[in-house]
Amino acid sequence: MKRTHDFRIRSYIHALARHLAIVLLSLGVASLARAGDITGAGSTFVYPLMSKWAATYYARTGQQVNYQPTGSGNGIRQIRAASVTFGATDMPLKSEDLRTAGLAQFPIVIGGVVPVLNLDGVGAGQLRVTGSLLADIYQGKIVNWNDPAIAAANPGIKLPDQKIVVVHRSDSSGTTFNWTDYLAKVSPQWGGSVGAGTTVKWPVGVGANGNEGVATYIRNVKGSIGYVELTYALQSRLAYAAVRNRDGIFVQPSRESFSAAVSAAEWNPKVDFYQVLTNASGSQAWPITGVVFVLISKTRGNAAETRDALAFFRWALSEGQADAAAEHYVALPESLVRHVESYWKETFQ
Repeated sequence: MKRTHDFRIRSYIHALARHLAIVLLSLGVASLARAGDITGAGSTFVYPLMSKWAATYYARTGQQVNYQPTGSGNGIRQIRAASVTFGATDMPLKSEDLRTAGLAQFPIVIGGVVPVLNLDGVGAGQLRVTGSLLADIYQGKIVNWNDPAIAAANPGIKLPDQKIVVVHRSDSSGTTFNWTDYLAKVSPQWGGSVGAGTTVKWPVGVGANGNEGVATYIRNVKGSIGYVELTYALQSRLAYAAVRNRDGIFVQPSRESFSAAVSAAEWNPKVDFYQVLTNASGSQAWPITGVVFVLISKTRGNAAETRDALAFFRWALSEGQADAAAEHYVALPESLVRHVESYWKETFQ
């Protein structure tokens, strides 16, 4: 009982702190940051890497990067309001939306969304699922772990007669965008009834805030299933599922399978690098691979802060790539980095 009580207290404090950060950002006073600091908000997907980048960059340059992991949707709202130097989102904006808002957009790193679960006796990578199975679970059509459809994909695994606890994000999330975009591509029923977005009307399930909130819920609730960026699964020692990809192969989430999903991508600076990698072709491709994009104002931001932010991301895309690998993300290909640097020169003069 004490452990449960302590967990509830920690969860409450964490939720209160996150709520306070969002309120401060929305009021434009997240500047507990000093003048001259780089401020950012958005994607929780990239937060493990962004926090490591910020610490390393500060140690080397003395430049502070204050980043609040408030969800991609909030990051988009904050950069549109010019409340932060940059926003980070796992859902790219289309060029017409960027022009209307006076924003520039470029990728910084690639990662993967993974289904995570808490089932006794089932370890990381042992359970196998298809996109249609995930869609049926998240629509409430499959409600028990020993359902014949799950059992058929997992011969040899003893599945419990246990209710499935479905967990999804409660905030506006780029991780949710990639998850629901994938489900919409592989399940016509999901695409027609729920669709894709940073927020959707969930048919079933309970909500948790941020990748960390979902990971915490899965870790503490037996029979649960959710979705998080791979680093959160590894840090929390959660079991994750292998997923059948577009080529019909069950693959494990890894930097290698994320890289395989990127290999066929075509990056076009003329459309501000708009790219969605879900359900990519390739025998080794992870089907729920996502890209993290940075949004910076072209017209409303402080010129000095913009220069400082670009210097930080220039460092991140070169010297910071070792940190990306250590945190299980995939660095941008060198050819793409060159395109990004050319885009900066043309966009920020």
